Amino acid sequence: MEKANSHAKAGAERTRRAIVKLLKHNGSMDALSLASQLGVTAMAVRQHLYDLQEQRLVTFKEESRTMGRPAKMWTLTSEANRLFPDGYADLTVSLIESMKEAFGDEGLEKLLEIRNRKQLEDYRNKVPASLPLKEKLKTLAESRTAEGYMADLIENSDGSFCLVEKHCPICEAAKACSGLCKKELDMFQRILGEGIEITRGEHILKGDSRCVYWIKPE
Repeated sequence: MEKANSHAKAGAERTRRAIVKLLKHNGSMDALSLASQLGVTAMAVRQHLYDLQEQRLVTFKEESRTMGRPAKMWTLTSEANRLFPDGYADLTVSLIESMKEAFGDEGLEKLLEIRNRKQLEDYRNKVPASLPLKEKLKTLAESRTAEGYMADLIENSDGSFCLVEKHCPICEAAKACSGLCKKELDMFQRILGEGIEITRGEHILKGDSRCVYWIKPE
């Protein structure tokens, strides 16, 4: 009996982890869509969602439908970020605070410049200037994913692209030091070259569930 209960608990935990992963990758989803992806019943998914809600890991908004009752569209809360790679958040924040104390804001800015220069060199080695824009972006998305950003590239019908990052592994560090985020647009611009317009729409640090960069040839 104990063994059966243990297997049931392990199975439930795997399903909840799968739900969290799907919501992280896809954004808001309803129970039926989650059930279809997981191959389980919608009733089972709803129970897992309510369990996750009690843990403050998910929340929902109601979305009206043409027929029937409104559907609950489930999304992850900011609390769920702790379930994903955080880039050694506590250590990084502590180091940033120590650097501020030791070197002041000006010294911290110089350290950030060195960090950004090294990161830019690394990306340039991975993303040759000779590549077409789409190939550059695909390679950049792969590099960002390897760093924990869970990046995807979307090609739009008008010839523009969206680089979507569903996780920020340096989120806590960026909260403590906004300069980590501020220089990213400039860095992407330098990697992709001239004649490319880059804007950031959604931004995790502003409360969005993801960061979205719009890239458009001028």
